[in-house]
Amino acid sequence: MAKATIKVTQTGSPIGRHKSQRATLVGMGLNKMHRTVVLEDTPSIRGMVRKVSHLVQVEEA
Repeated sequence: MAKATIKVTQTGSPIGRHKSQRATLVGMGLNKMHRTVVLEDTPSIRGMVRKVSHLVQVEEA
């Protein structure tokens, strides 16, 4: 059975944000505007997305 995935696109800049928010973006594989990554839909990834929800856009993949 295929695992559920989500598509996360960075829409905001981490400039002027807390270092932990930038580290969260890097941890998800995002480091530049309008980059998109497909991640496994797990509780830990959902928590990371929630932390930087104002900087990313999420779609079900």
